[in-house]
Amino acid sequence: MAQGGDTAPRSAVNADEGHAREAAAGGDRRSAARAGISPGERRLLAAMPLHAITALHGEAGLRERLAIEAEVFADADRERITRALDLAARLHASDRRQRESYLSHLLRVAVRIVSHYRVRDPDVVCAALLHDSVEDHAAELAPGDGSQQGAFRVLAEQFGDRVAGLVASVTNPPHEPGRDRHEQYREHVAASLESSPWARVIKASDFTDNGVGLIHTTGPKLDRLAAKYAPLVPVLRDLIGRPDTPLSDDVKRRILGQLDRAAQRFAAVRSGGTLDGGGSHQ
Repeated sequence: MAQGGDTAPRSAVNADEGHAREAAAGGDRRSAARAGISPGERRLLAAMPLHAITALHGEAGLRERLAIEAEVFADADRERITRALDLAARLHASDRRQRESYLSHLLRVAVRIVSHYRVRDPDVVCAALLHDSVEDHAAELAPGDGSQQGAFRVLAEQFGDRVAGLVASVTNPPHEPGRDRHEQYREHVAASLESSPWARVIKASDFTDNGVGLIHTTGPKLDRLAAKYAPLVPVLRDLIGRPDTPLSDDVKRRILGQLDRAAQRFAAVRSGGTLDGGGSHQ
């Protein structure tokens, strides 16, 4: 599977799509009502920190936030994003992250890319929603052989080669016997993101949710996560700061600041210190 193709053109929104957008917005409002979110609450969702949405409204609130952010896309692109979300929801239906559904993590990763990183590339949003699909559910995606390569082929058939390539770039390969899992993970991240600038964007949002959001994790998992992610901070700092990473300078500075705070929190966990809850960790 080719993992390049990061330079595909972004979709433009035509002026004559106004009526279709208006109808779609009405559908989004009806969806919010079904989820128990009032029109006033939906307006607040557009500016609310992502972990606050999770705490107050759960997965339903994050779905609505994604619908709000997706309004900048053309109808066809919104339909692809919805299909990616539906597939992710089916694959991860039984998966949990502590006290929340796993889909909440995937939703935050995708929303952060559109809202905080100001990315308007539907392929990247689809790949963000599906970024753990092959690593965690290759057998469900490709029941014929259950392999990662078979699963990437299924994603390519449904969403295109570029989406499949982006997912491949952020998918950890099967564990090699005798290798340290964390070391193999770090080596894969460094090698795959070297040649895929857009995959760096997905990994930055994923790392923010997994690493910088460590303050929202409790119990023995804290030590394991800190040991896994702490050595990755300098690798991501270098990759995000590169000129070919397709983010604006102010977004890069924001991400670099989040990585610095993550490093401080990892150090606190590993030394038995206290986590600092200050700063933005969306």
